[in-house]
Amino acid sequence: MKHAFLSSTAFFAAFATPALAVETAEVLDTYADIAAANYADSLVTAQTLQEAVNALVAAPSAEALQTAKSAWLAARVPYQQTEVFRFGNAIVDDWEGKVNAWPLDEGLIDYVDASYGGPSDENSFAVLNVIASPTFTLSGKDVDATAITPALLEETLHEADGIEANVATGYHAIEFLLWGQDLNGHGSGAGNRPWTDYATGADCTNGNCDRRAKYLVAATDLLVSDLAWMAAQWAEDGAARAALSADTDAGLAAMLTGMGSLSYGETAGERMRLGVMLNDPEEEHSCFADNTHNDHFYNGVGVRNVYHGEYIRVDGSLVSGPSLSDLVAGTDTALDAEMSARLNNAVLALGRIKTAAEAGFAYDQMLERGNEAGEALIMGGVNGLIDQTRSIERVVTALGVEQISIEGSDSLDDPDAVFQ
Repeated sequence: MKHAFLSSTAFFAAFATPALAVETAEVLDTYADIAAANYADSLVTAQTLQEAVNALVAAPSAEALQTAKSAWLAARVPYQQTEVFRFGNAIVDDWEGKVNAWPLDEGLIDYVDASYGGPSDENSFAVLNVIASPTFTLSGKDVDATAITPALLEETLHEADGIEANVATGYHAIEFLLWGQDLNGHGSGAGNRPWTDYATGADCTNGNCDRRAKYLVAATDLLVSDLAWMAAQWAEDGAARAALSADTDAGLAAMLTGMGSLSYGETAGERMRLGVMLNDPEEEHSCFADNTHNDHFYNGVGVRNVYHGEYIRVDGSLVSGPSLSDLVAGTDTALDAEMSARLNNAVLALGRIKTAAEAGFAYDQMLERGNEAGEALIMGGVNGLIDQTRSIERVVTALGVEQISIEGSDSLDDPDAVFQ
């Protein structure tokens, strides 16, 4: 008697559970649930940062500064995964500049090294140093900055005179206040602000330690309140969730727009390829803390989260449900497999950058002109993100989604324009 044997692929295919049909509304519910959990985690970790900042200000020490730095780094892990909710959701895009704007002219906030230069035609407030200036003139008006409050930072200083580089709020302003400038260029090392910049009395270094502490507290308090507001928008009765569910076709377009734009124009282009072209260590998303490798990696993870409808919370619990992957698999299983593989490949490529950086090969070192190993690592990530964007575009076509406009970047679409 002869026996017929199935190949391993055929065997598992024969006994696999058929993909369950899902509705677009269910997929959007999962997307909103992930957003709610992701922003809630961003809020919780920012509150931990707030506690560490308050402890630093109350009793300055090297240990307290390091604790605050560690809390900042931990807070970036969930937040960077939320960036996939930008671009397609207006409520997020209109708000995001308050919490994650970059790059910034840090001289607006505090003292900088002499090599930083002075005011420029592009930004006359590039070295305003509000921490050292209880009064100043802005746009022809006298400003009383005696009290450094969240309102002063948000309403007066942030994007002062309409200049985007005048970043006064958010993660990167706090990063600068914790680390200080990174003056190492392409060399080893991040910013090295002394803890005594927050000391009292005769121990204070670089002057205005009391005002520096007030700025740090105000910026952190503002970050927490901004994240609390956004977390509420994705709650069951939140405006972001309501807008998403009002029109399922538009909601699906929002998901895919966010995935494509973060992958392509924002991360692959403006945050990665542009830096390779300019060989500028300042072209880092977190240039003071040398945390850019994590920024890019968790952006990639965030895109993958949305496609698979799964998010691992900071407490280790899983949020999951009917996914975009399920929706695509119901139409084209081969495309779903391609999309999943491309997402994994991009995360792996970004993970190689992360691993190298954690082993001592910092992102700003990778950007040095002539550093072939660094360029290969970064371009591996860029190419992985571009590849996954091409698959996202095919998903758009397969699902018949309209109203899609994926953000571009001169660094990818018109490289010559970068140098004009």
